[in-house]
Amino acid sequence: MKITTVNKKSIEVSDNTFSAPFNEALVHQVVNAMLSGARSGTKAQKNRSQVSGGGAKPWRQKGTGRARAGTIRSPIWVGGGRAFAARPRDFSQKVNKKMYKAAMRSVLSELLREDRLVVLDKFDIKQPKTKEFKKLIEKLKTDSALIVNDKFDENLFLSSRNVKNTEYSNVSSINPVSLMKFEKVIMNLESLKIIEERLA
Repeated sequence: MKITTVNKKSIEVSDNTFSAPFNEALVHQVVNAMLSGARSGTKAQKNRSQVSGGGAKPWRQKGTGRARAGTIRSPIWVGGGRAFAARPRDFSQKVNKKMYKAAMRSVLSELLREDRLVVLDKFDIKQPKTKEFKKLIEKLKTDSALIVNDKFDENLFLSSRNVKNTEYSNVSSINPVSLMKFEKVIMNLESLKIIEERLA
């Protein structure tokens, strides 16, 4: 299939990568796995054996008129341990390479069908000025964009970092979550070729 760049240049791209049907269930599974993997899972609470104190029985078993108690660190006491204490957890889910690549193809194809994937010949930002970058964004008629470049461009990064709802990324760092997060994905021609090679 053919894609037309912003500069009206027509390029041939792989049907396998950019014309795949949208597999909602697969994309949902991969996105869910990525978001789960990003969770820290460091929540922790102390159970009755970990709370300090409470070694001695508070009062004798019988004769006081109060309920029997073996420790002041019981879960029903103020300052006591937690009955079902939270423990650090690993929320990560396994995603096969084949599934991940299929999800990427599915997302990229859907972005292209919805005219949300914009391809430029190259990013021509000569100075690290936000004003220059804003002109580019206004020209492409969007206020929410993921900028994808084949290599780190300091001028482009510095120009875009203060613009609201805009994120800069190298082509090696993109994933289904970042691609779906923004209204448009703007990439240069070289990035498109790299993606095509990786997902072939």
